[in-house]
Amino acid sequence: MPIATASIASTASALLTPPAPSAPLARTVLGSGPGLVLAHGAGGGTAANYGPLLEGLAARHTVVGVDWPGSGGSPRATGPLDADELADQLVAAADAAGLERFALAGFSLGGPVAVRAAARHPERVGALVLTATFAHRDARLDLAARLWGELYASGAHDLLAEHLTLAAFGPDVLQALDPAALRGAIAAVAATVPPGTPEQVDLVRRIDVRADLARVQAPTLVITTTADPLVSPSLQRELADRIPGARTAQLPTGHLPFAERPEQWRTLITDFLAEHTATTA
Repeated sequence: MPIATASIASTASALLTPPAPSAPLARTVLGSGPGLVLAHGAGGGTAANYGPLLEGLAARHTVVGVDWPGSGGSPRATGPLDADELADQLVAAADAAGLERFALAGFSLGGPVAVRAAARHPERVGALVLTATFAHRDARLDLAARLWGELYASGAHDLLAEHLTLAAFGPDVLQALDPAALRGAIAAVAATVPPGTPEQVDLVRRIDVRADLARVQAPTLVITTTADPLVSPSLQRELADRIPGARTAQLPTGHLPFAERPEQWRTLITDFLAEHTATTA
């Protein structure tokens, strides 16, 4: 009987004990002022997706970037990525930087993760900026992400780079590149594909935050990339339409505003956040 009692007590204790927190992901912290947490896209990273903006953002904000598993300094995941876990990693990074309340900026896959974080932690997120993003994948994005993952797994990274170049750059940008410049762009993409790509593009195909959109309480700006071959503008507009009171803006770029119009992108972000500084400080 004492053994059985001890076993029951041990089981009850295990059920009541919260799981140990996951190891923190790699973080970039710079600047000072109201908090701004950055969530990057699949196959990218804080530096890769926000690099041209970081100095300008940090001039007004304490900027905290989180690298998904397998990007930047974060180790690759041993299993599928979980949207709730990534959302909580954003909040944990803000905690570590001493940010009680903060703005969230999500690019591409970082968008639905940021939406999930804003829905799970409404008391912490004072503003939300979503760019080139989606609440769920459509047929175009699903096909592109599947090919993305399969080409990476095959080891054909040069072919993957060609696929990503075609899928991500706006048609006007591609048309303007001479053959040498196009080869250079493809080579640059091939050299920066992170090892966490398979898990990240798998999450692109699985994540669905449509049920979270109505729960977003923070003032929100949705920036639509109007020449985006990867995440269709209609998919981006659908997300904006379902967030209460969301404001919209347009960037005439493909999927990579940091490569095509970084200053215009940064200005849209900082101007919107300037209106909500009091709520994010």
